[in-house]
Amino acid sequence: MYDPKSLKASEFIDHQEVLDTLALAPTLAADRAAVAAILDKAKDRKGLNHREALVLLDCQDEDLNQELYALARQIKRDFYGQRVVMFAPLYLSNYCVNGCLYCPYHQKNKHIPRKKLTMEEIVREVTALQDIGHKRLALETGEHPVYNPLEYVLEAIDAIYSIKSKNGAIRRVNVNIAATDVPSYRRLRDAKIGTYILFQETYQRDGYVRLHPSGPKSDYDWHATAMDRAMEGGVDDVGLGVLFGLEGHRYELAALLMHGEHLEAVHGVGPHTISVPRLREADDIDPSAFGHGLSDDVFAKIVAIARVAVPYTGLIVSTRESAASRARVLDLGISQISGGSRTSVGGYYEPEPEKENTAQFEIADNRSLDEVIHWLMELGHIPSFCTACYREGRTGDRFMTLCKTGKIQNCCHPNALMTLKEYLLDYATPRTQALGDSLIASQIGEVPNLKTRDLVIQRLAAIDQGQRDFRL
Repeated sequence: MYDPKSLKASEFIDHQEVLDTLALAPTLAADRAAVAAILDKAKDRKGLNHREALVLLDCQDEDLNQELYALARQIKRDFYGQRVVMFAPLYLSNYCVNGCLYCPYHQKNKHIPRKKLTMEEIVREVTALQDIGHKRLALETGEHPVYNPLEYVLEAIDAIYSIKSKNGAIRRVNVNIAATDVPSYRRLRDAKIGTYILFQETYQRDGYVRLHPSGPKSDYDWHATAMDRAMEGGVDDVGLGVLFGLEGHRYELAALLMHGEHLEAVHGVGPHTISVPRLREADDIDPSAFGHGLSDDVFAKIVAIARVAVPYTGLIVSTRESAASRARVLDLGISQISGGSRTSVGGYYEPEPEKENTAQFEIADNRSLDEVIHWLMELGHIPSFCTACYREGRTGDRFMTLCKTGKIQNCCHPNALMTLKEYLLDYATPRTQALGDSLIASQIGEVPNLKTRDLVIQRLAAIDQGQRDFRL
């Protein structure tokens, strides 16, 4: 019987099962009929299990791989349309007691400047984010019981929701903080967070122990079972992820999908999002030293497989990736990206001095938010600043039911158009506004319900007149 208090990660990330999966996959991947059967199953839009996904990963048949990519594109359109949800990270503090070997915030790094935003600084940073158009943030902080207690995070969330600048407001705060206990997750739920995000970093236990030599995060089981405690505490939207480049990507993909299967089986709700970051250079961190770097081709294939394996889940890529890499994976299944991001503690209100570099990793896509929005629209995507589902109670199993049946499109497409219109009027450069207005005009006819279409037209006109925050 499931018991979150005694749950061990080995109950759902079975090491031998992963090894058996990796051993079996190459044989099946060489069998064209076996691969074709898996692709046929994926066409049902009900997902694939970890064993089937690994067969696709190991497949070397170019025709079948192209079929996989075409299917990933179509499934992305079926579930998410052309929408791409926008967000920005906000780093509160880089004080940390952990010893993670891949992160410059590790406790033994004595030359990186340590910094923690005061509430006054948070107000400045959030105002700057609002003034370029962001509506959704992902809070990030190092793990430190003195400098970064839960009370500090909760106070920051409360402050963020209270800040209004011109027509700006942060409508949803997602949270990426250290694994904690059930009562703490209840407090985060009560603070009205969006998604609780936590990367396992690596699911390979021996590698995890080696990469986390000290600190609370060194406890593999405590970290891997965090999502169960979060759901027990009432946080029904959770986001998984691994840091590709730390250990073998075949193992990581299999285990990541097994984690999602566990959440679906036990809680009835799979991951709301899956993130696929690749290890990047940072202060005293050299990605090549880890020996598991991914080529762009393999990375793109992983994204495509994730899309067909968990079609209902939002897939996230950040500014760790270059513009060219992001364009490629957006086409294959990514549905959320960051833009105009800073990975330092501060840096939105005013640039961080180079000598005070507190960035967690180097950014590969340094374009402004407006440049990213314009680029997305040129590629045929619809940038969306929507947070309606969180605020209308469409979370957890309610969201998943709508998503799996395709009904979520009735809300998401209109909301994307309305929030894009807000952005264009309040923040966009003239060239971006002109392109966006043309895109919206071409997309109104794609709203399937005539009554809803008329309502959207009315609300777009009201937004033109200065009203804001309409949502379906």
